[in-house]
Amino acid sequence: MLLTIDIGNTNITLGMYDGNILAFTARLASINGKTADQYAVEIKDILALYGQDHREIEDCIISTVVPALGNAVSAAVSKLCHIVPLMLGPGVKTGLNIKIDNPAQLGADLVAGAVGALDAYEMPCIVVDMGTATTLSVLDENGSFLGGAIAAGVRLTLKALAENTAQLPAISIEAPRSAIGTNTVECMQSGLVFGAAAMLDGMIDKIERDLGMRTTVVATGGLSKEIIAHCNHTIIYNENLVLEGLRVIYEKNN
Repeated sequence: MLLTIDIGNTNITLGMYDGNILAFTARLASINGKTADQYAVEIKDILALYGQDHREIEDCIISTVVPALGNAVSAAVSKLCHIVPLMLGPGVKTGLNIKIDNPAQLGADLVAGAVGALDAYEMPCIVVDMGTATTLSVLDENGSFLGGAIAAGVRLTLKALAENTAQLPAISIEAPRSAIGTNTVECMQSGLVFGAAAMLDGMIDKIERDLGMRTTVVATGGLSKEIIAHCNHTIIYNENLVLEGLRVIYEKNN
């Protein structure tokens, strides 16, 4: 069994693979300061919750955008499973041709998402990842990573509104009845949900004009399912795209 782990700023997502079959996924909170022992206990408990035995894990691959957490989780897996996880980074074979100015700056999660898209979808492709930040990654017709765009994530935008204004509350992120809100909550929901959807539509249009061709668009992460339902473009939803990419990368290195 292969354990794939994607460590983001908000959540740690785990997926266990039996060959190419994803047995389960689970999430932990990303909390700085937790020790490797604490994460080992949490991972063991999560596996048991889904009826899995940690002793069945033969290998592990990790991507992280939070290096300190990556080190703690890697040490936890080593203690629990007596293996050395593969950390996605320089020197790891991905099969991805990265054409940005400084390839070393590309986040591990974006690499994994791009590899997952390259393995499963027709090129050219735009990969939308809606987590703490909303990122758009652009792959050309040959599957080369050209670059992309980064914007504040929907939850981060809501947090900024609620914490930096006197009268705007924290709200649930869901689509209101209409784009024309008739109360404070609906107005905020309209701006957050429909505004994010309109941003994606506009960015996809501009990226396709810059490429000079239509693209496959696939979305993953956080609130993407809620947001893309209100986009004009056809966008494929793949909740486990990053985990799939990690599995593919692991196979390329073993």
